[in-house]
Amino acid sequence: MKVWYVSKKFLLFLLFSSFSYGGEVFESLPDKINSSDKYVFYSHGLIVEGTDPTPIHERWGQYNFPAIKKELADLSYHLIATHRPAKTHPFKYAEQLSKQVTKLLKNGVPASNISLVGFSRGGFITAIASSNLKNMDINFVILAACTSGLAKKAEIDIYGHLFSVFETSDSVGSCDHVVARSVGTVSFYKEISISTGKEHGAFFIPRKEWIVPVKAWLKRKKPQ
Repeated sequence: MKVWYVSKKFLLFLLFSSFSYGGEVFESLPDKINSSDKYVFYSHGLIVEGTDPTPIHERWGQYNFPAIKKELADLSYHLIATHRPAKTHPFKYAEQLSKQVTKLLKNGVPASNISLVGFSRGGFITAIASSNLKNMDINFVILAACTSGLAKKAEIDIYGHLFSVFETSDSVGSCDHVVARSVGTVSFYKEISISTGKEHGAFFIPRKEWIVPVKAWLKRKKPQ
């Protein structure tokens, strides 16, 4: 009985290990693309651009990029989180990001299985990529990035399914005004606010206040 039990467990392991649903963290888009998998891109804030993944801001403290990647990762999707070089041009980088998403689409990954998450400058890049892709089924998460600057960029329209999170003590607020400009392009919009009192720094570490709802939205079964 003991030998049979071990063998059964081994067979179950082989069965489930033959299916790849996600769970890995990549620095860039992996060479091997599985059309049935889900892919999430995370774009960090401006302060992380360069060589230091844990820089210190004089007001908001440490930005812990490794910790955010660890907590944002999930078995249900692959996480692609690139450490951008210093002085990255947001529009040029958004073009590169758009090309990676296009590669996924060309390899048979459904648009609804692709999500782009961005905080601050990373959220601005995410918005540009959304405007470039013009896809109504891709998922976008913008974290504290709907600044007045973005609102004034009339050439940038948000497309697809949008989830926005902002901190009430931060100077960067709601995405309502950006969405209002994107008439007929946002297929679904949901926004929540959090109140940690940490201003923009609320998103510098993986606080449960934003990590939990973001992951829940990314893992939702229905495309909304």
